[in-house]
Amino acid sequence: MNKEDLVKHCWKHFELKFKTVQDRMKTLQDSLSSETKSSAGDKHETGRAMVQLEQEKLSRQLLELEKTRSVLLRIDVNQKSDKISLGSLVKTDLANYFVAISSEVFKQKDLTVFCISAGSPIAQNLMGKEMGEAFYFNGQEQTILEVA
Repeated sequence: MNKEDLVKHCWKHFELKFKTVQDRMKTLQDSLSSETKSSAGDKHETGRAMVQLEQEKLSRQLLELEKTRSVLLRIDVNQKSDKISLGSLVKTDLANYFVAISSEVFKQKDLTVFCISAGSPIAQNLMGKEMGEAFYFNGQEQTILEVA
């Protein structure tokens, strides 16, 4: 398993989400800018208020994406540790996990890796554990076979 490929996968996922939110913000801004006062004043004001609410929601999403970016920037693919932490690639008897950000499943040939956020429940079960240790998640016991 190659951590560089996993980090690239996570960045690609992040960039796609970031671009989607930015595009939506631009569309809303264009919509707000091009609107002119119509004779149906209440309807117009309601429409503007809805656009502004959507902009606020997207602004919160952008803040969350900035946090995601900072997590990705902290991952050192060359870091070696026996204990599971941010950036660890973990192989268990049931699945493979990459502790980074929550992202789409990474699939390459016959390899499947779940990209998980360090704050996710399963990552919280994994953090600080070492090869050979077991943990429970969703009622299933998993044994850590490898930490990279």
